[in-house]
Amino acid sequence: MGEIPEDWKRANIVPIYEKGDKNNPGNYRPVSLTSVPGKIMEQVIKEIICKHLEGGKVIGNSQQGFVKNKSCQTYLIAFFDRITSLVDKGEAVDVVYLDFSKAFDTVSHDILINKLGKYNLDGATIRWVHNWLNNRTQRVVINGSQSCWQGITSGVPQGSVLGPALFNIFINDLDIGIESMLIKFVDDLKLGGIASALEDRVIIQNDLDKLEKWAEVNRMKFNKDKCKVLHLGKNNQFHTYRMGRDCLGRSMAERDLGVIVNHKLNMSQQCDAVAKKANMILGCINRCVVSKT
Repeated sequence: MGEIPEDWKRANIVPIYEKGDKNNPGNYRPVSLTSVPGKIMEQVIKEIICKHLEGGKVIGNSQQGFVKNKSCQTYLIAFFDRITSLVDKGEAVDVVYLDFSKAFDTVSHDILINKLGKYNLDGATIRWVHNWLNNRTQRVVINGSQSCWQGITSGVPQGSVLGPALFNIFINDLDIGIESMLIKFVDDLKLGGIASALEDRVIIQNDLDKLEKWAEVNRMKFNKDKCKVLHLGKNNQFHTYRMGRDCLGRSMAERDLGVIVNHKLNMSQQCDAVAKKANMILGCINRCVVSKT
């Protein structure tokens, strides 16, 4: 497919604040603004890759993000339909919210290219992706100020057209050997299962050990401080799980793709949050109307 122009490999990084201390760079998501013609070509390559993946049913059912006929809604429904059913039957259930540390930025190019070959993508497409990933540069842009250009040796650009599809391929084999229910929305992961008996909790712990091993082999890291356990069910033993040597924290409520889920599986906190936001918007509208009159 030829060489890729250098301009297509450059990205202006705009840091998007997520939550926490605003002075901590780790609390910002780096979004890449890239060449428009480059994005058009990325779309062409993405369609080639996705058509191949769909035809061979390569991407596992656990992945709900950037997959045809799946969405945020199917991600939430598929998981919590199963979980609420178990809780309604009187089972204790533990859900582990997992968080990769700089997921997109730490993808190994060599491992990714090997996985593209493993899934039998054609040589020309693999060479294009390899060329697109190699010798990329980026700079940070904040309020009109720009940093110097820096080379990139790992990762797939966040905000790019091709990035999510490549990341889906990279973590597709994360499910291998997992006994609990694992569901993914690109890099948002949840692991859940029955935790009524000791044997059940051992299964969940073994799965966490397997995920930690996968991360080590694939040169990724979990952010242990952000990995939390939601304990559900009346008879829950509030078992402490670990990843490596680190014990995972317990949570009373987690924000799941914008939806607040609490330990009672009711929507009261979510409804309160939505009502508060709606009242703020109504207040802004009211002030605008009053000022104009």
